[in-house]
Amino acid sequence: MRWCGSGSLGRAGTHLALLLPLWELGCWGLISAPGGQNQAQHTTEGPWEMLRRHKRSWVWNQFFVLEEYTGEEPLYVGKLHSDVDKGDGKVKYVLSGEGSTSIFTIDENTGDIHATKRLDREEQAYYTLQAQAVDRITNIPVEPRSEFLVKVQDINDNEPKFMDRHYMAGVPEMSALGTMVVQVAATDADDPTYGNSARVVYSIISGQPYFSVEPKTGIIRTALPNMDREMKDQYVLVIQAKDMVGQMGGLSGTTSVTITLTDVNDNPPHFSRKNYQYTVLESLPVASVVARVKAVDADIGPNAEMEYRIIEDGPGLFNITTDEDTQEGVIILQKPLDFETKNSFNVRIEATNRNIDPAFVHLGSFSDTTSVKVTVKDVNESPVFSTQLSRMVISEDAKVGTSIGRVSAHDPDTSNSAIRYSIDRNTDLERIFNVDALSGVISTAKPLDREVNSVHNLTILAMESRKSFVAITVLDINDNAPVFAIAYETLLCENAAPGQVIQTISAVDKDEPPSGHLFYFALTASVVSNSNFTLRDNKDNTASIVTKRGGFRRQEQMLYRLPVLIVDNGSPALSSTNTLSVNVCDCDSDGVAQSCGAMPYTLPAGLSTGALVAILGCIITLLVMVLMIMSMRQRKKEPLILEEERDVRENIVRYDDEGGGEEDTEAFVMVALRNLNVIIDPKVRRDVIPDTHTFFPYPTSSSSQPVHNTLPDNVVFREFIWDRLKDADVEPSAPPYDSLQTYAFEGSGSVAESLSSLESLSTDSEQNYDYLSTWGPRFKKLADLYGNSDGNSNGNSMLS
Repeated sequence: MRWCGSGSLGRAGTHLALLLPLWELGCWGLISAPGGQNQAQHTTEGPWEMLRRHKRSWVWNQFFVLEEYTGEEPLYVGKLHSDVDKGDGKVKYVLSGEGSTSIFTIDENTGDIHATKRLDREEQAYYTLQAQAVDRITNIPVEPRSEFLVKVQDINDNEPKFMDRHYMAGVPEMSALGTMVVQVAATDADDPTYGNSARVVYSIISGQPYFSVEPKTGIIRTALPNMDREMKDQYVLVIQAKDMVGQMGGLSGTTSVTITLTDVNDNPPHFSRKNYQYTVLESLPVASVVARVKAVDADIGPNAEMEYRIIEDGPGLFNITTDEDTQEGVIILQKPLDFETKNSFNVRIEATNRNIDPAFVHLGSFSDTTSVKVTVKDVNESPVFSTQLSRMVISEDAKVGTSIGRVSAHDPDTSNSAIRYSIDRNTDLERIFNVDALSGVISTAKPLDREVNSVHNLTILAMESRKSFVAITVLDINDNAPVFAIAYETLLCENAAPGQVIQTISAVDKDEPPSGHLFYFALTASVVSNSNFTLRDNKDNTASIVTKRGGFRRQEQMLYRLPVLIVDNGSPALSSTNTLSVNVCDCDSDGVAQSCGAMPYTLPAGLSTGALVAILGCIITLLVMVLMIMSMRQRKKEPLILEEERDVRENIVRYDDEGGGEEDTEAFVMVALRNLNVIIDPKVRRDVIPDTHTFFPYPTSSSSQPVHNTLPDNVVFREFIWDRLKDADVEPSAPPYDSLQTYAFEGSGSVAESLSSLESLSTDSEQNYDYLSTWGPRFKKLADLYGNSDGNSNGNSMLS
């Protein structure tokens, strides 16, 4: 079988040129060995021997295919052909191995090999396949299986990538030109053995002119000498790596490099001032800190560490050390100070770098000096006794008041104040001794007894005699509420316009806060929504009263009272309500008030005081007469029947108001009350739904109602009550709640018939009630009242 070509001729011209001599001189062969094993055999003869063709089963070579093929048709790879194949279709070609079913296909008739998918050399650089020619019918191999390679040919499809996305590096400041800083490296996934796809060169995009990069190695070097960290300590570079040897069309990648200039000791220390002044008390204890000074160094870290020393000190009162945290020079007192002896000292201090770099000694001295003046301030020192221990002797028989000895003390201060003496009574509890406050003479105050106490140890106190003035200030608290500054008299013109300021108010507070007063003004909640006035807080401890409307009239209201709430800014805040009175006045065109308050009443001309008194007396007399008449009309009539007699009636209900009697034809429809057969249609309310439900069912229609004369008494009452109840439910003027209904109906069937005086409407004759005595015991009382002539007259009077 022979290899007959490749689908990559156009892009692999170099490889084919190398393979053509092998084709002409005889290709590599696979000789079928016994047992079916294929052995690769290389010819070792000379050129002429290579021209002699050896019989073998396969003629083969490597196939090449381009990666990232984007065509729509399968990519032609090459062709396999067997010498056994006579073109009669009896031989079938079979392909197996890596990607034989998923990537590569072979035409079983012609032996053409195609790639059906896009290949990526970076994923897999080559594929190992096996080819075999078999009999189409029996599938028996006509030649042994042979193995060959399909190599993926590289294209430039990967950009260089740096190993680190960001580099950090440092270089000492003041470095020489060309000092190496750091090396960056980028890799390219393309084939380094083919073309320039993986050949990378480096360049600097940002960071010039301070640094440079070598194109081939990626080494970054300084491009300027003596770069100073104190001027700029950090630089950010952008480095680019580009393949195709940097030619146009190559792919590139970038990275950033942060370069920090590290510090070297190239700056000497220096004091910010040449002279310092400090003041200390003469009572300052030994080993205390007197002052702190600091020399500034532009370097950092160990290069800024200092050493301080005193080079001029006078009596040697001071020492200086270095504070390792702050690098300050700490001046410490070594001996006590005495203002009276010496009240000022001049100290000269030197600061030197602790770590000096010899490479920069040529820059100058790495030290600096300054002067410190220490002033001693006088303090009020305690009196000093001439001797700390005094021994005195006295006989035990000494009289009271005998002088024993004298102590002496003086004031060491320049003021030399007078001394006052006293005994510490804790050392003389029995008060046996006294000391003169001015002279210091000690004397006995009680008799002595050596056998009780032979030695007395006294402590004498000496104090300066000075006048002292004490001013006690009482601190203020917020205990007073703000009030109006003055009693305001506000005048409002009747012709005032809406939005006019009629009064500006302010407040005062007896308290004195440290930050000053700040008042807040507002109307109280009860009048905040009034339609006459409003209050505007001016935010400057004042407020303005503004009208909301115009058209004020004294006849309507001549005085308005506005409650104003004032709050202070204390803690806690206090408030007060102050009333502002606003008087309505008559004003001229310039707004000047002419008259305020109630309008004056103008009397007719020529009316004397006597006439006014007479008129007033007549008016009073008329009022008295009217009141008397009204009281007489309201006087209640005497009842005709005594209360004791009313109590015997069982079915009489008492009402506080009387009816109109027979003459009253307006309160009731008399005809309806007498004639039960008359049906009055109920008035239907137009403001409610007609089918109103009541507690009792109403008859469905008036035609279905029976005649009252034919109904039993209880039915007659029920029908009558239904009618009145329905009238009350549907009557538009009836109240929508339960109310008392009066029914002047007595029913029918009574032996005595009706007792109502309503029946007397049809006659004017007097009635005779003598027949009441024949009605039985139940009507005996009525017969006694109305049966005789006197009773008749009384009854007629009561019912009329």
